[in-house]
Amino acid sequence: MLLPVIMAGGTGSRLWPLSRELYPKQFICLHGQNSMLQETVNRLAGIEVRAPMVICNEEHRFLVAEQLRQINKLSHNIILEPVGRNTAPAIALAALNAVEQGDDPILLVLAADHIIDDKAAFHRAIATATAYADQGSLVTFGIVPTGPETGYGYIHRGDKVNEQNEAPHKVQRFVEKPNLATAQQYIQSGEYYWNSGMFMFRAKRYLQELEKFRPDILEACRRAMANVQEGNDFINIDKDDFIACPDESIDYAVMEQTDAAVVVPLDAGWSDVGSWSALWEVNDKDSQGNSLKGDTFLHNTKNCYINTDDQLVAAIGVEDLVIVNTKDAVLVARRDQVQDVKRVVEFLKNECRSEYRRHRETYWPWGRCDLVVQTERFNVNRITVKPGEAFQLQMHYHRTEHWVILSGTAEVNIQDKTVLLTENQSTFIPIGHPHTLKNPGKIPLELLEIQSGSYLGDDDLILIKQQFASK
Repeated sequence: MLLPVIMAGGTGSRLWPLSRELYPKQFICLHGQNSMLQETVNRLAGIEVRAPMVICNEEHRFLVAEQLRQINKLSHNIILEPVGRNTAPAIALAALNAVEQGDDPILLVLAADHIIDDKAAFHRAIATATAYADQGSLVTFGIVPTGPETGYGYIHRGDKVNEQNEAPHKVQRFVEKPNLATAQQYIQSGEYYWNSGMFMFRAKRYLQELEKFRPDILEACRRAMANVQEGNDFINIDKDDFIACPDESIDYAVMEQTDAAVVVPLDAGWSDVGSWSALWEVNDKDSQGNSLKGDTFLHNTKNCYINTDDQLVAAIGVEDLVIVNTKDAVLVARRDQVQDVKRVVEFLKNECRSEYRRHRETYWPWGRCDLVVQTERFNVNRITVKPGEAFQLQMHYHRTEHWVILSGTAEVNIQDKTVLLTENQSTFIPIGHPHTLKNPGKIPLELLEIQSGSYLGDDDLILIKQQFASK
């Protein structure tokens, strides 16, 4: 039975402002009915697979856990990376974890942020690859190109592994992203595929090849896994040992070095959604070529991509634009210039502005928080607490807080005094008072939180009791 290993790291900065560092594209619904991570997992329905092993950044742990829980795939199957070290170490962690359980499964390595429209073709490619991975090959999936794309790396195929019709080809070489003229030559030759970044091999076979070509990576990963701290949902590896691990992709570390690499062609409506223009291409469009999401009004508008959170966007007499509206930022760009979105992100980082890192609305294990008003002396948050969930016990040295219940019931504890509050009731939390809040009811709890004081930074938060430390 296959073990899916889903790579869910990355920041997706090319899809700013919807994708942010703390809420990147793999956790957003961009194509289909679910987030890209959930679509990746659901795409495997119909194949005999185990619960997926998801590898993600520590900062995204609760997002991943909640999204897996929503599709009933949460089962102590999230490996947390304290820092990003690229794909070769990440896959090694998953392989080591499997082997340490006394097993040697075939790993199906997938990215959490790809679109694959033809699930049947995807399943056929997996079936072909499984037979060769079982025999010791390191399989990669090569996307049958639809044109001379300069934004992807390529795989140059060699001879067929055998004479069977469905037999894959040996990998002759991996090549970097080409210029347009070179890409056109690749397409004309018929011998090149786009590099998908998806792989299949047995866990021990991958570790053998990694030890042969990059023993330093394997040793660092072994040390990091030797000091694992395991909670209910998460596998926490040792931070110091993993920081010492070299940063390297599986392509460079193993696939370009091994003589066991084979490529299985995949023609299944694949896209890595690397830009807003790519998303316009894969999404449904109206009769004028517009791809729309949210509340929009259009007149004499053609070939645009418009995505709006909750405000009306009206477009009149424009063509070939990308318009993305979130609660705290708006992007307007020509579709043929969306590659320069990275310049906006670079500017925001250099100016130490929060818009590159977080949305106005943030998600937590207990619910979500929408920063409605932000000033130097006071903030106003609209907070939603899920039934049965609670804040961590905390206190603040520089701010007071005033909570007003909008709907639902709140169980509030302030300095060991507990009260129940319902709609239109409120409470005040003085500076330095330990406090927590729980939703004991069956419906979401909605409240306004007014913070006021001389300093309102996120780091003015003293956690007194680690309620969620086991998660």
